[in-house]
Amino acid sequence: MPDPTEPQSADPPDAPHVRAVTPDVLAGERVDRAVARLSDCTRSEASDAITRGDVVVSDRVVTKPSQRLEVGDELVVLVDPRRTPQPLAPDPAVELHVVFEDEDLIVVDKPAGLVVHPGPGHDASTLVHGLAARYPELDPNSWASAVGEPDRPGLVHRLDRGTSGLLVVARTPEAHADLVAQLAAHRVGRVYTALVWGHPEHAHGVIDAPIGRSRRNPLRMTVAVDGRDSRTHYQVDGGFDDPWRSALLTCRLETGRTHQIRVHLDSIGHPVVGDDLYGPRRPTPGLDRPFLHARHLEFIHPGSGETVAFDSPLPQDLEQVLARLSPQPG
Repeated sequence: MPDPTEPQSADPPDAPHVRAVTPDVLAGERVDRAVARLSDCTRSEASDAITRGDVVVSDRVVTKPSQRLEVGDELVVLVDPRRTPQPLAPDPAVELHVVFEDEDLIVVDKPAGLVVHPGPGHDASTLVHGLAARYPELDPNSWASAVGEPDRPGLVHRLDRGTSGLLVVARTPEAHADLVAQLAAHRVGRVYTALVWGHPEHAHGVIDAPIGRSRRNPLRMTVAVDGRDSRTHYQVDGGFDDPWRSALLTCRLETGRTHQIRVHLDSIGHPVVGDDLYGPRRPTPGLDRPFLHARHLEFIHPGSGETVAFDSPLPQDLEQVLARLSPQPG
């Protein structure tokens, strides 16, 4: 019997998974990178698809992941290259700080450092492993579970590993569909506290800039003309001059792209303090993660129809950083 965790060859489907004519933005790009980008898969999964003969460029099967695309090339990915998720093993050792729960949903206050769901390099001890252990309806291995994606049961949105704060998890398919629809309609209120380098020129503003994956570094997102619409509202709550010239911001998400606040603040020249991926590698004693906290969450309860709101205090590590800062005079 073949190993279900390994990629398996498959007969071409009636319609290919992806069919696209190479645009200018992908001219000169490696085929494996293009497949990963267009299929929303990893480079490893893209390379496996090429090895299996599932990728065709201008009517010729690709044999080398390093082959470069030219403008006008027709790229066809015959079969979805994403691997079937491995069974998720519930893990009762994962500590959960649940601030609210009822028969429809759960609101969790996530600590910094906890990964939300399985992914490359994180196949155990994530938030969803803890949720599956505590809430049987979120165990995707159960015949009765149908709440969201198999490797992300119940998740409506997510937080980066280094970001602390609130997120909501659905316990029923109906609640999940309702909350996802609210998120898509920009009806979920998400407010963050961020400490950034420097002093923004304006006391408040809206950063309206599309976000896509960086072509130079696949771990980074970036402002890109071909990215997805993204908007972040910000307000400056205070400035500091010592020991770092910095400012405390309130950020409100209108959309929710990967790394959105971090990318947007970096794009206006004020990256989040402690963010080594987007910001400068400056010493920040006592801080080993981005100074970013999801402090407020508000939505319409899918069961009662009433607006509910939750707040999370600033974690101790971030409070200690603020205590060392001297306010800007005047």
